[in-house]
Amino acid sequence: MAFSKTFPKKSDKSAYPNWIEIFLTEEEEKKAEDECRSKNNQVMRECIEDARMIVQEKRLLESQGVLSRIAVSLFEKRASHEVFFKEKKAKEKFDAENL
Repeated sequence: MAFSKTFPKKSDKSAYPNWIEIFLTEEEEKKAEDECRSKNNQVMRECIEDARMIVQEKRLLESQGVLSRIAVSLFEKRASHEVFFKEKKAKEKFDAENL
C-alpha cells in the first residue's frame, strides 16, 4: 500500500485551505525507509556508547542486560521513525509541486 499524507494548500477564493493528498512512489518510500534504517543504526551505535559511558560513570554493575536496557531507553527517546521520514519526503514533494 502506498504511503500518503495530506497537506493544506491556501486558496485565494476561500478562507479554508484545500487539502492535497500526496502519495509516495514505491521508490520514494523505499528511499525514505533506507534513510531511516541508516539513521537508526547510527543512533543505536551512539546510544550503546552513551550507555557504556553512563554505566562506567555511575559505577553500575556492567552486565549486558543493564547496558542493553539503557541503550534501548536512549534509542527510544532519540530514534526517528519511518513515518517521520516518509512524511518529510511527502512534504518535500508537496512543496515542489505546489509552489
